Amino acid sequence: MRVVLFTGKGGVGKTTTAAATAVQAARQGIKTLVMSTDAAHSLGDALGVDLVTAPDDPDPVVEVEPGLSALQLSASHSVRRSWRSVQDYLLTVFKGLGIDPVVADELTELPGADEIVALLELRTQVESGPWDLVVVDCAPTAETLRLLALPEALTWHLERLMPAQRGLMRSLRPAAVAATGLPMPGVQVLETLRRWHESLREIQSILTADTTSVRLVLTPERVVIAESRRTLTSLRLYGFAVDQVVVNRVFPQADSPAADAPEASFRESGRESTDTPWLAGWNEAQQRGLSEVRNSFDPLPIVLTPYLSHEPVGTDALAALAGARTGEMGDVLTTAPTQGMTVRPEDGGYLLTLPLPLVTAAEVDLKRRDDELLVSVADHRRVLSLPSVLRRCVVTGAVVRNATLRVRFVPDERLWPVNGRESVARV
Repeated sequence: MRVVLFTGKGGVGKTTTAAATAVQAARQGIKTLVMSTDAAHSLGDALGVDLVTAPDDPDPVVEVEPGLSALQLSASHSVRRSWRSVQDYLLTVFKGLGIDPVVADELTELPGADEIVALLELRTQVESGPWDLVVVDCAPTAETLRLLALPEALTWHLERLMPAQRGLMRSLRPAAVAATGLPMPGVQVLETLRRWHESLREIQSILTADTTSVRLVLTPERVVIAESRRTLTSLRLYGFAVDQVVVNRVFPQADSPAADAPEASFRESGRESTDTPWLAGWNEAQQRGLSEVRNSFDPLPIVLTPYLSHEPVGTDALAALAGARTGEMGDVLTTAPTQGMTVRPEDGGYLLTLPLPLVTAAEVDLKRRDDELLVSVADHRRVLSLPSVLRRCVVTGAVVRNATLRVRFVPDERLWPVNGRESVARV
């Protein structure tokens, strides 16, 4: 199953773009679900249908037209209910530490509960839905980055909360309680953590699968382009594939079939046509913006969506908008191979590579912590669990070259037998 996620700065038209892509795919015979994780709930408005269902509805998916269904996610308490056993345990621990009950209650709230609802629903639709394509209208970029990074981050924390062996916990429980005066987690708590751990790993597998990609939606404006550049870097930092850039609200040029659309709206308002200094200024600014988009995001395919003289609401209008797009659109079901983190032997050591487009070495902060590599770019940080072969190595250098972070590892003399180094290097 193909999964395509759309994100972009608020107000650039990502919901319309996602909906138009879904309508076009469905009308090409691809069984499609379009779902939204955006709290703005504007997907139904774009499609021209009511997507609100009862909170207890077992099937919140709404059929929009043959081959196309939609799903608007709402806040759910089921996730919080399943977290309750863990929360009760943590509240007991915090009470023993003398932490104020109000503060303790806030500290034990499940982080990213609404985001987890969206991810769990995505997993359900991918694993059991009858779809060929799932289109996801994500929230604006900051929320999307948090959503996509959440499974890996929570998995990292859960692996440290869960004991390696329950038998060991049972044997240590009396001594631990006596030594600390605090209760140890019970079987129900551990079982909840185990289920969450499994679910998050499954979600992470879906998000990083070869059949999943993210598409950046933007407008040809300097502020929007700057944020989109940072978003691309962050998405690649977290290991997500980006396979297309969609530029919305592009003024048609003189030789375009839709070139008279802006003129008509100007005449209706009593203004002059495309010769006005106001519109000429915008056209010039957009051309500079489009040039910057090409320079920034090459070699990613770039799709241009014209600025129409009317608002595209409803499936027919969305299909027309999709048909008016130009550029390297390709087949929505086809994915281009995108390389993530790799490790390979090189010159008696190992080279770890991680794609990081649009950054310089000065913008990247790198730290080694035990069996982990901490990579930070601006406000975003990813904790990489090192493969076993690198855990017995030391970092000797790192560079950013050709949009890729390259970290050099060599065997630690204290951990590698000299006569076994050559054979291990071939692993």
